Amino acid sequence: MADIIQLLPDHVANQIAAGEVVQRPASVVKELLENAIDAGATTIKLIVKDGGKTLIKVVDDGKGMSVTDARLSFERHATSKINCAEDLFHLDTKGFRGEALASIAAIAHVDMHTCLEEEEVGTHIKIEGSKVLSQEVTVKPKGTSVSVKNLFFNIPARRKFLKSNQVELRHITDEFHRVALAHPTVQFYFYNNGGELFNLPPSNFRKRIVHIFGFKTKEKLVPVTEETKVVKVSGFVFKPEYAKKSRGQQFFFVNKRFIKSHYLHHAVMASFEGLLRPDTSPGYFLYLDVEPSSIDINIHPTKTEIKFDDEHTLYAILKSTIKHSLGQFNVSPVLDFDKDQNLDTPYMLLKKQAHQPGITIDHGFNPFRESGFEKSAGRSMLKPSSGDWESMYVGLESKVGMDESFSTVHLESDTITGSIFEETQGEVGPGATTFQFRRKYIVSTIKSGMLIIHQGRAHQRVLYEKFLKSITVKETLSQQLLFPLKLNFSKEEISVLEEIKGSLTSLGFSFGRFTEDELQINGIPQLVNEAEVGIVLDQLISDYQMEVNRNGFTQSEVLSKVLCKSLAVKTGEILNFESQQALVNALFACKETKRSPFNKLVYITITGTEIDNKFI
Repeated sequence: MADIIQLLPDHVANQIAAGEVVQRPASVVKELLENAIDAGATTIKLIVKDGGKTLIKVVDDGKGMSVTDARLSFERHATSKINCAEDLFHLDTKGFRGEALASIAAIAHVDMHTCLEEEEVGTHIKIEGSKVLSQEVTVKPKGTSVSVKNLFFNIPARRKFLKSNQVELRHITDEFHRVALAHPTVQFYFYNNGGELFNLPPSNFRKRIVHIFGFKTKEKLVPVTEETKVVKVSGFVFKPEYAKKSRGQQFFFVNKRFIKSHYLHHAVMASFEGLLRPDTSPGYFLYLDVEPSSIDINIHPTKTEIKFDDEHTLYAILKSTIKHSLGQFNVSPVLDFDKDQNLDTPYMLLKKQAHQPGITIDHGFNPFRESGFEKSAGRSMLKPSSGDWESMYVGLESKVGMDESFSTVHLESDTITGSIFEETQGEVGPGATTFQFRRKYIVSTIKSGMLIIHQGRAHQRVLYEKFLKSITVKETLSQQLLFPLKLNFSKEEISVLEEIKGSLTSLGFSFGRFTEDELQINGIPQLVNEAEVGIVLDQLISDYQMEVNRNGFTQSEVLSKVLCKSLAVKTGEILNFESQQALVNALFACKETKRSPFNKLVYITITGTEIDNKFI
């Protein structure tokens, strides 16, 4: 039998490795920015065109490379960070595997200029698809400049699966945020298609957060700090009232490296227990400094997941630290020993109900008894007997009609307009053909048997088609606000709203002026409550960023899906008989009734035969 196992050529092996390291333009940005940080740069410029598909350029003022190092840096597993396997457990740098530049050069056109500080001239290298086209001497200031052009030019299938320029730019911006937040002392510039997106001067953690996410973020932050033998915790968490339904602005950094950890996220959520609205998550920027030997970074291709030696201790420390910070800054309820207890309601009266005071009338009251009038000097008064005072009113009965007498006067009573607690809770109406089951389903009878409708999914389908029609026809009513709303968003969120502004206007939103971090709203759709506008827009931005251009959906379809999901009735909401009937009628007036906009089953039918079979 002939041998069938063979070694792959270098260019094929490099392309396979590139698939692990370079998934999209944001992956290239991450690797180049981290290389600049490892080179000791104090100023880094990121230049992007067409979402990174055409150009990604990173310029730094680091220590640069020699002629030999510049050439070797594009070889696989060539690194200056480690010499043996033991060095993997004492890493304090970003990159260490030596595969980033080699993988990038395998699937793009790379142009690098680099120069050492003590040298007068530097090196210029051009590489296309792992092939070195030229290596020349050039004049360049200290540092390194790497340009990556035409990403995936030799792998058309990979390039085909890239998203739109806006989506890829958002992924690049996310990676930029992660590196910039981890290194606040480094100055960063970010340019997209010739325009400046970010100009971040050297600062501390708080100022760097404010520079990235807007000035209004400053009032949301609660400082967190704790130092133990195991870990040093620092950073900030958002106040509970600023929690959002989306999981944006949540960052963990371990030894100045961004990581993702569901376990530590659970610790943060546990520390906010009892302080958050349902289905919301707080924002946080938490920096953990641990001993490098106590973590393993080399367990994931992108190095965003690490393994801790003692996760349980970290969990307990992080949870207690955040709880202490929330209590220390009066964010969560605490015991106040300086409070005057005399102002509190006595314990025995806490559960005692207040009662309305009654009115009593003393019919034998005599206003002249012991009044002292008879003892007045210089006056002569007759002292009436105790029973004679009533004679003063004799004859008045004839002057007052019987219908106007006091005997016919009735005291005015309060009209009861409603009850705090619903007695029937909307379960069954008189003569109802529908009823609500477990506040989740609407049950109705049909000729063949029984119909069970999921109320949330049914309402989603109704709202989806209504919103889609409004955007398409562009004839919708807008509820104008007496006082315009002013909402604060980050630069990235403002750019998303500007992108979908036209579709939102078709839905009934009326916008005023846009600034870098503030938005004015003059009108809202009739189906949106004024108090929920901020929540709806937050959810809209988050879901739109995840859904846009996915599975071929248009912008109108994505926006309609997001809004119907936010505004539809939820499980647990009580619907009266009229609401149940209206929802059922609206559902079966839709073009599609069987499936929700998210392709989930809306209703099922149970035939009479199936019910009869249950009693056999």
